[in-house]
Parts: sequence; structure tokens; C-alpha cells
Amino acid sequence: MKNILKIIFFIIIGVISFLVIGFGIYYLKRVNQSNTNMSLLFPRAQDLVVEGIKFRDLNKNGRLDVYEDNRQSIDDRVDDLINQMTIEEKAGSMFINMIGMTDEGNLLELPIISSNPLFFLLSMVFPSNSEMIIKKHMNSFNIIDSYPANILARYNNNIQKIAEKTRLAIPITIASDPRHGSDHNVGASVHTSSFSQWPNSLGLAATRDTSLTREFADIARQEYLSVGIRLALHPMADLATEPRWGRNNGTFGEDAQLSAKMTKSYILGFQGKKLDKNSVACMTKHFSGGGPQKDGEDAHFPYGKDQVYPGDNFDYHLIPFIDGAFKAKTAQIMPYYGIPFGQTNEDVGFSFNKEIITDLLRDSLGFDG
Repeated sequence: MKNILKIIFFIIIGVISFLVIGFGIYYLKRVNQSNTNMSLLFPRAQDLVVEGIKFRDLNKNGRLDVYEDNRQSIDDRVDDLINQMTIEEKAGSMFINMIGMTDEGNLLELPIISSNPLFFLLSMVFPSNSEMIIKKHMNSFNIIDSYPANILARYNNNIQKIAEKTRLAIPITIASDPRHGSDHNVGASVHTSSFSQWPNSLGLAATRDTSLTREFADIARQEYLSVGIRLALHPMADLATEPRWGRNNGTFGEDAQLSAKMTKSYILGFQGKKLDKNSVACMTKHFSGGGPQKDGEDAHFPYGKDQVYPGDNFDYHLIPFIDGAFKAKTAQIMPYYGIPFGQTNEDVGFSFNKEIITDLLRDSLGFDG
């Protein structure tokens, strides 16, 4: 019996030692990776004075480029910036990835021992901030957890300092799932206690008060801006036509006309009548309408990929987008993850479906965001 206990003891010690050594090696690898990434940064952008006006030399070439000149039109500035970008930089700008931070609002570069198992796992698995920004040239991120407002603001300042030292100094766009409701579900919503608390979209829809919805969105816009969030990964213009679907509380209900009115007011509250420095852009989702999920499963998961229309009501799900999101000039659209079975010539996911994205969204409905 004693021999068995000794064997078990040594096995446990061996496993623990293996894990500790493995973690140590991985930690040192991440330290080296972070240092290597940071060494690729350029100096901070210096000031340029042209005709008595101060500008920032974002690409560090000693002269004023069109994209650095806020007197130029937005289209001209965008064209100039795109022409200066490498293929790798263009590819990176097409992604929006989840990102984390430390509890102090610093860049998350290394694995963190935490009482929260999920946070520890994410810090181990996710690429470091510098890996995504410097090596992969990404500049749009979704903050995945809840933090006090001052920590969110501090992190925004810290991450923008890194962006300023990249080759073209393209600012980071911080995005967020809804933060003003009561639920906390990573990947869908993030309860943030330092923000004002409101009903979820379904609760707002129950009031049928579009002015209240716009007031909420305007207040949320101000709170987002105060911490550096410039892109709202909402509203959901989906219809709750399948009562078993787990995301119904994020919609404005099953009535397409009501949903359209609420969606429009919601976007106007966040964006205003036109996008400007005081706006928070909205990424309305999920085109061309989530909700009709087979058996109520969710398309985030492989077993929930099927969207079915037994009542042949595909067009009904377009109403909140046509009469709501597009009339409010939503800045962006997020396609859904599912497959609209039987609605197009090819049964593939919305994002890969030419008939949905090109023929319907771009050509037929004229969305150019």
C-alpha cells in the first residue's frame, strides 16, 4: 500500500513539475515574442507645421501626406492611405478580433495567473496585443470582458500609443458588444457596471417608444466615447421568429415593422444623422436576418448552422434592415453565420454567399458601407 501511495505521489509531483516547466518555457517564449514585436515599432509621430497649421507626421517621412491632412476630403485621404498600405497591412485591416487587457488597463502581452479560469485560458490561447497589432497589422478589436470605465479609457490610450508607432500610425478602432444590459455572455453581450443600466433590446421594444430608444442610444454613445469605444457591434435587427433561439433577448422582437422603427431610432442615437467625430458607428447585424434557426440552435456553433424558412418568409426578415438600418444609414453590416437553406442557388453561409452579399446587399439594396 505504501509503495502504491509513493508511486501516486511521484506521479502527481511529476505531472505538476511538467506543467510548471511547460508553463515557464511558454512564458519565456511569450516574453521573447513581445520584445521582438516591440522592437519593430517606429518612433512616435512628430509634429509638422505647414502654412502655420500643425499636423502629425504619421508615416514618419518628414512631409505632409494627403491622408495626414484633415483639410482634404475623406475620400482623398482614404485613397492616399490605401495606396501607401502593403498587402499585409490591407489584409490586417479586414479583420476584427477579440482582444484583452490587464486589470490595470495595460496591453495583454503575457499569460496571467488569475482566479478567473476563463481569463487565464484566454491569456494563454489568444495572441498578444503586440502580435496582432504589430505583426498581423490588425487595427480593429472587440474588447471581450467587463472593466471599470477608467481602466477601459486607460487601455484605449495605451493601445493608441502603440498604433502611433506602427508604420502608418493607423489608429485602433475599439469595438464592443452591448454593455448596458444585465446579461454577460462573452461573444454576445458584456455587462459593464460602470455604465448606465437599461433593458436589453427586447425590453426596449416592449415599450414601443422609439424616442426612449433613441435617448438610450444617445446616452450609451456618450459613455462609449468617454472610454474610447468607436464601433458598436449592434443593434441586432434580427427577428425573434423562433422562440427557442437563445438570442431573442437581443432582438426587438418578432414584429418586423416594430423592429424596423426601433432599429432606426437606435442607430440614429448612436451615429446621429451623419457620421462625425461625435458618432459611434453601428455594425447592424445579422444580415439578412438571424432568428429562423432550425430547432432554435445558434449559428455560432456547427450544430446550429441551419436557417430554415418553412413559412417562406425570407423577405419578412429583410424589413428591419430595409426600413430601419438602411434608412438610418448604418455604417456597417455584419452578415450572419448560418446557412439560408433553399434561398439561393448555393447553400453556403451568408458571408460566403454571392447572392446574399453582392446581388442582394450591394446591388439590389445599394448598401455601400
